[in-house]
Parts: sequence; structure tokens; C-alpha cells
Amino acid sequence: MRQTFFARLAVAVFLTIGASSFAHAADVTVFAAASLNEALTEIGKSWQQKTGHVAAFSFAASSVLARQIESSKGADLFMSADSDWMDYLDNRGLIAHETRKDLLGNHLVLIAPADSKVSLSIAPHFDIAGALNGGRLAIADPAAVPAGKYGKAALTSLGVWAAVADRLAPAENVRAALAYVAHGEAPLGIVYTTDAMAEPKVRIVGTFPDNSHPPIVYPAALTREAKPLAKEFLDYLSGSEAHAIFQKRSFVVLATRRP
Repeated sequence: MRQTFFARLAVAVFLTIGASSFAHAADVTVFAAASLNEALTEIGKSWQQKTGHVAAFSFAASSVLARQIESSKGADLFMSADSDWMDYLDNRGLIAHETRKDLLGNHLVLIAPADSKVSLSIAPHFDIAGALNGGRLAIADPAAVPAGKYGKAALTSLGVWAAVADRLAPAENVRAALAYVAHGEAPLGIVYTTDAMAEPKVRIVGTFPDNSHPPIVYPAALTREAKPLAKEFLDYLSGSEAHAIFQKRSFVVLATRRP
């Protein structure tokens, strides 16, 4: 698992640091949470067919992308998997605050490999430690990555965090956690519903109650360095065509609101 972790970390670093090198080839460059991969890729194709403009995407953990935006230019639009990392940039004057919108929601689920026989009912003090059967729980880094922070909050509120805190397989983003389970490297994992629906090699064991963790919100905003065309793409993300794609991918479309 150690080799797999570093291989995936290298990919994440390449995707973010290398973003500036492909930005010039695109009309709009979007830094987005890893869980948005399939949905935004499809929306980018739809937008290109409609307008002829090209959107390039860099997908990684929201924490990695926010720090990349802070350290260098290259992104026109940032879409985070939580408000904290958008706040991080907002407080530093690195996004155009007036463009900030909460676009999407999601749900948090416990997953297992598709052929696993494990059965659990998610409830206070449920035996997640026993279900690991000596294995580790795949989760995005709970110290920084939104999916991991939501996961830790849910396990804490249900009274089982202490039982698994030393039995984690921490991942650099939620898709890496998904891959650990899909490849049989971990018997259980915590990801978003949308991730589980995108991977046929896993199955959903149970859904965490929404009140067990802070609301899962995906805010989007233009950066201070955004090209004028980026606003058109942000507006497209709020339109009916994009909404249909998000809903098809199991995201919760929010009534557009500003923080």
C-alpha cells in the first residue's frame, strides 16, 4: 500500500503543479475536487460542443489545489468539496468573492469491495472496527481533505472514531481512498455517494446520517486572476444542462446561493 500511496501522490502533484503548463492551451482552467472528475469532464465536453471553448481540469484534493492556487497562478476557477478551503483562499483575497456560489451537495457512504460479504448498519457505536477484521479503513486524510474531515466527524459523532483512529489507510484524496477499496487493499472505506456510484468494483454498505457530519457543500468561485471567459463557464455550471449531468452523477444540486 505504501508504494501505491506514493504513486498516487505523484499523480496528484503532477496534476496540480503541471496545471500551469496546459493552462495556455485551454480557454478556461478549472481546479476541482477529485470527486467531481466524471461530472465536470462531461460538462466540459458539453460546454465545448455548445460554445467551441475548451475547459481544462486539474483534479486533486481541495487542500492541495487551494495551496497550489495560493503559491502560483494558473487557475481561473476553483471548485472545492468544502467551504473551509474556499474560505482559506477567500480570506487571502485570492478568489473573486462576489462570484462565489454553493453549487452542490453530496452524501457520505461506507463502502466495501463489490464481492465482500460484510454487512453493517450505520448507527451509534456500530462495530466498524470488528468489520475491518484486522484490515484498515480507507479514508481521505482526515487532517486536511474534505472527505476525510467529514468522515472523521461522522465517526466521532457516532462514537466509533477512537476504535478506528489507529487503523486507517489515509489517502491523499477521496478517489485514492476509493481505489484502495476497489483494488482490495482495504476492506472498508469512506467516500462520497458519487464516488461509489462511479466505481463498479465497490458497493455501498451504508449511508452515514446527514446529521452526523457538517453539510457537504461544493462552493465554486473565480480566482482573482481569472480570464473573462471563466465567468461564462461558471454560469454554465449553474444552468440546466450542467444540473442534469450533476444529478445523473448522483450529486445534490443546490439552489444557487452565496455564502
